[in-house]
Amino acid sequence: MKKQPDPDTATAYHEAGHAVIALALGRPVQRVSILPDEKRLGWCEFKKGVFRPTEDWLEREILISLAGLAAEAQYTGAYALDGAVHDLKIVRRLSVQRAGERQAEKLERRMLSKTEHLLSDAGYWRAVELIAAELLKNKVISGRAARHFFDLGCSQAED
Repeated sequence: MKKQPDPDTATAYHEAGHAVIALALGRPVQRVSILPDEKRLGWCEFKKGVFRPTEDWLEREILISLAGLAAEAQYTGAYALDGAVHDLKIVRRLSVQRAGERQAEKLERRMLSKTEHLLSDAGYWRAVELIAAELLKNKVISGRAARHFFDLGCSQAED
């Protein structure tokens, strides 16, 4: 799309990306915010105690961690690597755990491609847009609201 959005819009798409891929992969979301603090511009918080690791939980966590970077890039047309430093540290740690030091970067590229493929789904992308719009209006949304917009986006794409 090649847009130069304001920082709030870029952050809204970033955090919406995390939320949508988490929900798509069965990870419940507690809250999503674009209210900055001293460490970050926004965040997607997951529910505690509900998460049951699957046999491939590492891959799922990598995909969720890359989803913010991928969604923001899909919206703006460029990767904002500086804004995703925290996410990329998580991805590197998990990639090394899964594939070892030598293969971690190759795994990360494959997982980024897979994340971008997931976000190219019309329903998932519509859900990203809906959640980002709601974040821009309210700055913080509940996990229940994120789930509502996720379901709405997926159903609108089917129509």
